[in-house]
Amino acid sequence: MKKDKLAINGGTPAVNFPLKPRGHFGEEEQASVLRLFSQAIRSGYAPGYNGKEEDAFCKEFASYLGGGYADGVNSGTNSVFVALHALDLPPFSEVIVGPVTDPGGIMPIVMLNCIPVVADAEPGSFNTGAAQVEACITPRTSAIVIPHIGGAPADIKAIMKVAKKHKLPVVEDCAQAHGASVDGKKVGTFGTYGAFSLMFGKHFCAGGQGGAIFSNTEDLYFKERRAADRGKPFGMDGHTNVRAAINCNMDEFGAAIARAQLKKLPQIIAKRQAFVQMLIRRGIGNLKSITIPKLPKGAEHTYWWWRLELNLENLKVDKFEYCKALAAEGVPINPHYIGALPWKQEWFQNREKKHPWNNPLYKGKVTPVKCPNAEEAINRCFLLMVEESWGAKEADAFYKALAKLDAAFVK
Repeated sequence: MKKDKLAINGGTPAVNFPLKPRGHFGEEEQASVLRLFSQAIRSGYAPGYNGKEEDAFCKEFASYLGGGYADGVNSGTNSVFVALHALDLPPFSEVIVGPVTDPGGIMPIVMLNCIPVVADAEPGSFNTGAAQVEACITPRTSAIVIPHIGGAPADIKAIMKVAKKHKLPVVEDCAQAHGASVDGKKVGTFGTYGAFSLMFGKHFCAGGQGGAIFSNTEDLYFKERRAADRGKPFGMDGHTNVRAAINCNMDEFGAAIARAQLKKLPQIIAKRQAFVQMLIRRGIGNLKSITIPKLPKGAEHTYWWWRLELNLENLKVDKFEYCKALAAEGVPINPHYIGALPWKQEWFQNREKKHPWNNPLYKGKVTPVKCPNAEEAINRCFLLMVEESWGAKEADAFYKALAKLDAAFVK
């Protein structure tokens, strides 16, 4: 029937209406910024950093994570950089990192004169696992960076057992996983440090850019503060600047916006989770073309996006033909998350000729990165976008599009 004809072949798209934008900002964020402007005009001084807004945001964010200590910084990349810098890693030591991540999740390792060692993903996942991490540990290993990709937690409890066995610090890269949890405990609170991105596209933000770092102890907190603000002697008396570090501070405007956003975060997560459940109730898991990836036991997904796996052996088309047809139906997707394999990018290639790999003080050997599980997952999966503003109407249309493709492409 014509109504079931694929849009790519001239049929009517399943999503034949404009999708609602997130509505990410509202009067609350506007009021927070205007309040600061009013104070600045009255006082005659511009808002700076390390002020009342950031102090309040950090306490509120730490409380949201279950208690501990948080500090605001100026980007997610710098949250990883500062967390690693605070660990005082030996130069030319090795830092294990998951295979699927933003370049900003791996470049800080290099910027600190250390060697990134890429661990493979668990089978069927974008996230690395305990076995894959342990396989990369050598006497040169000094730390582990664990990204939680797309809102899906890595098997962080098992990874922490490996880290404790080998006495290695762990930085959790939570740039895409605000509010995600395992057994009710939020990611970012398992490791030595939790690093968060607060850029404009994430679950909640501090404006265009921003970040935050979490730690469970005051000692770790002060080490991170020193690493984030030019070595100022936070938590110490009678000293000038005590270490070399750069200025990675969050400013008061960003903190004010982040405070307003943080209040909305539980609702943002709940609405994203509800939208995914709508799709599941409509039967997406029963389609022959798609598999819903499994999560570690006890894990709660917060859906920065939803990774779905294509059962390519059941299809008459390849992944790109499928995704092109799905996009034609009006479903917002990212067909190929290739940009999240930074070790395949130009900056990482020919690294045996580049610093820090080529420094004679590095005692390891530069070998090809082999991550067959990660590459298989990238090649089989696409990313379905999820917004908290979508509801039953969008879920009906998305499911209709997926069902149309199932009927057209399944062998």
